[in-house]
Amino acid sequence: VAEWEENAGHGHVFPSASVGPKDLGPPSEDSPSVQDLEQLLNTGSPSCHHADEVWPNLFLGDHVTAHSRFDLWKMGISHVLNAAHGTLFCQESHEFYGTTIEYHGVPAHDLPNFDLSLYFYSSAEFIHKALTTPGGKIFVHCAFGISRSSSLVLAYLMIYHHFSLVKAIQTVKEHRWIFPNRGFLKQLQKLDLQLRNKMNK
Repeated sequence: VAEWEENAGHGHVFPSASVGPKDLGPPSEDSPSVQDLEQLLNTGSPSCHHADEVWPNLFLGDHVTAHSRFDLWKMGISHVLNAAHGTLFCQESHEFYGTTIEYHGVPAHDLPNFDLSLYFYSSAEFIHKALTTPGGKIFVHCAFGISRSSSLVLAYLMIYHHFSLVKAIQTVKEHRWIFPNRGFLKQLQKLDLQLRNKMNK
């Protein structure tokens, strides 16, 4: 049985010795359960930095980088999507970034019963707009860059790049450890189903 460790005091737990795919079988592309998705999220290296490039010119990270206009300038960031707008660690606003950075705030709470799906399409549109702007680079963050912001990045990959939820998770996890809460995973499952049904029509 894997021993459980806590991720840097962020309240997220994960096994230090993940159960391998050969033990439980890979999650089904078609209809993975929440347990399948959590198993997938628990594989690989449990590391993340203050900012990681998880897709070309799309950086996912935490409030530390969001608070540093100098770091954002060094990274060449032109757009910021704050998935924890107005919450304890993320009090920045349009004024904080001035005219050099385009800002979009989503007032989400990292709670399973919070309906983040209300913001999937508007956030994906903002990310898409940033990445199709010549020279555009976007920084998507919440408090720790693990649950809220990662969910919005997954939704973007699903909506604009037609990735399944499993493929979106695998893509982001190549560059950063993420762990959306169970409520967000269920909302992403629903989005996955809606998008697949739309494509099959």
